[in-house]
Amino acid sequence: MTTRGARTAGRGARGDLFDPRCPTRQLLDRVGTKWTSMAVKTLADAAPDEVRFAELRRRMPGVSQKMLSVTLRSLTRDGLVSRRVEPTVPPRVFYRLTGLGLSLEVALAGLRTWAEEHMTAINRANEAADQEVDEG
Repeated sequence: MTTRGARTAGRGARGDLFDPRCPTRQLLDRVGTKWTSMAVKTLADAAPDEVRFAELRRRMPGVSQKMLSVTLRSLTRDGLVSRRVEPTVPPRVFYRLTGLGLSLEVALAGLRTWAEEHMTAINRANEAADQEVDEG
């Protein structure tokens, strides 16, 4: 993919993960985080309804307010999540997955399932590697 191709990837051209200039790499960095996966799953479970920020945070154990805010801002910027603010005091902010976000949930669901099913084998491999290092 040329530099021009990388710039036009968002306009219908397919990206190329192996091209260092392709924005596909940055996109995978953003959607590959645990917080993105959890936020998308939580919003997908509520779909088609909206979820308030505070409720999202309650449903995502361990996420800080700042990290959730950063994650949702990124997802909204990418067109995966829509944001609606009610002009109350304090403002009430609601989120929901867009159609594009729902399509991401399909892919992330497969990855989450794989991780959950193979975590024991991965842990065993890690323990074996750590033991080799300790004995080495």
